[in-house]
Amino acid sequence: MWYWIGFSCAWLLFRIGFRLKIVGKSRIKEAWKVGGVLIVANHTSFFDPPVVGVAYGKKTVFLARKTLFKKGFFAWLYPRLNAIPVDQERGDMTSLKRIIKELRNGNPVLIFPEGERSLDGEIHKGEAGVGLIIAKSKVPVLPMRVFGAYEALSKESKFPKFFTQITVCVGEMIQFSEDQLKNKSREAYQEISDKTIEAIESIERA
Repeated sequence: MWYWIGFSCAWLLFRIGFRLKIVGKSRIKEAWKVGGVLIVANHTSFFDPPVVGVAYGKKTVFLARKTLFKKGFFAWLYPRLNAIPVDQERGDMTSLKRIIKELRNGNPVLIFPEGERSLDGEIHKGEAGVGLIIAKSKVPVLPMRVFGAYEALSKESKFPKFFTQITVCVGEMIQFSEDQLKNKSREAYQEISDKTIEAIESIERA
């Protein structure tokens, strides 16, 4: 219930306050048929997780910093919004196993390959851990690129700039081959991550 309350509030906020535009809805519907899809997107704003969640339109698993789950209102809220706690400082096998389990159970998971928000609005190198998740889960990858969120609310912004248009453009779904996924080295995982970032970068604003 809390997830859909949050979803509805986010939908209203971005549709009305930021004129949200979604390009490539047919590709999202194809992903719905698959179920367990890893959604990947660029990350420039606090708005990115709810914006991508609203664009995808189905209940999605999110990742959030482990520290947000320790105490207070967000410690209560985040689990109800389908969020998985992740330790950004070191390898977190518990979170990794849960992410893979969610994907194998047919649930979409949203990940930002860069790991943290971009300070300049540009797309930066992805983390090898994303390649590890793709290699272990063997699920299709759905790239998305968010335009306008950085202008609406960058990391340095104190207040959002309402009525800045945010556009989510959806790329073609990617299925990595067995040959690409069988190598278990960090270099191989980084290569998969690099290809994922390239797929996001290749998406043009409509």
